[in-house]
Amino acid sequence: MWPIIGIVLAAIGIAIYEVPSMIKRNLKKELWVFSVLLIIGVTLSIIESLNVEIPNPMDWLTIIYKPFSDIFLRILK
Repeated sequence: MWPIIGIVLAAIGIAIYEVPSMIKRNLKKELWVFSVLLIIGVTLSIIESLNVEIPNPMDWLTIIYKPFSDIFLRILK
């Protein structure tokens, strides 16, 4: 429970520091990107703190490229 509270408080602190200057400079697109990335980061951090296994993106790439790799290895033998 405490790690989740710490993560949320850190995210709130980051938002309090960054958002006003973005609003003042009228950076709407940057604010959207910042918000989405912050939410994704907070969500992944909370999931990680709950000891839920998060799949590694490299595993997906391995699944996609493994058949091509096998084909090329057979051709080069």
